[in-house]
Amino acid sequence: MPSSMPRPGSDRCDGHHEMVDCDAARALRADLHQRNIDNKNEAPSSVQVTKGSVENLTFLENGDAELSFCLGDVLSAALKGNAEAGFRSPLTKLRGVAAIYRNYVQLVASAASGIKTLADLKGKRVSVGPKPSGTELNARAIFAAAGLSYRDFSRTDYSPFGQSAKLIEKGDLDATLQSAGLGVDSIRQLAASIPINLVEIPKDVVVKINDAAIVPAVIPARTYEGQTKDVETAAIVNFLVTREGVSADTVYAMTRAIFNNLTQLVQTHPAASGISLKDAVVAMPVPLHPGAERYYREMGVLRQ
Repeated sequence: MPSSMPRPGSDRCDGHHEMVDCDAARALRADLHQRNIDNKNEAPSSVQVTKGSVENLTFLENGDAELSFCLGDVLSAALKGNAEAGFRSPLTKLRGVAAIYRNYVQLVASAASGIKTLADLKGKRVSVGPKPSGTELNARAIFAAAGLSYRDFSRTDYSPFGQSAKLIEKGDLDATLQSAGLGVDSIRQLAASIPINLVEIPKDVVVKINDAAIVPAVIPARTYEGQTKDVETAAIVNFLVTREGVSADTVYAMTRAIFNNLTQLVQTHPAASGISLKDAVVAMPVPLHPGAERYYREMGVLRQ
């Protein structure tokens, strides 16, 4: 799950969440501390795990955070003020920093549940992620495109990633949908504990969602223990987002720090390998922050 970086507080990251976000946030913070630019509260000084993209963007809009990770479809919804997605009015203060790695929708069931296809979810106990969160919005969109709704399940659960995996391991849930980077800890640990099935989300279902932010993708074979074949699914681009009012110097340093720490991030989480400087401004749904723009012009990503 995404994380945000508010002024006060302390690190709060655990196995319930998509750890590349926490690792990236900590790398940013360490880099900024080293450059001594946060001694006047100009730079983010802590990492806070949240319920997901919707809460992250609300924190930003309200001035309670300087930097957040979010899913592209949720960012578009925030800009439009999509009430169904959790935004009562458009969020107008959001500014882009970078397009980063992709989240992969990973629908996982215990082998004991007998779930092998989307249709097999009927009558089962399914976790769809915290509400509101980008994962839960993804779940709604994907199940609707497949002709399913929460009413088709015997139980709809809104637990975080790690808790959902534990419930499956104990036999208290049958399946969990998690929107995260490949190799996410919660599923990796579950696959090491019990036999699982990665449930395919076919390309035709993804196309029916009709959202440019959600695209067909593949979970490569051997991503998780016992996974012998590629599995079709959907993917959503993540964005690093700030807000107006954060100084250009601070956002410039944030942007530089994320790309300066790519090697470290890839070592701690494979999803970070999807972060690319050349693609950093591709399909950005919100205006680019002047500080980020300055960095990209210096690096030749944007023309002068």
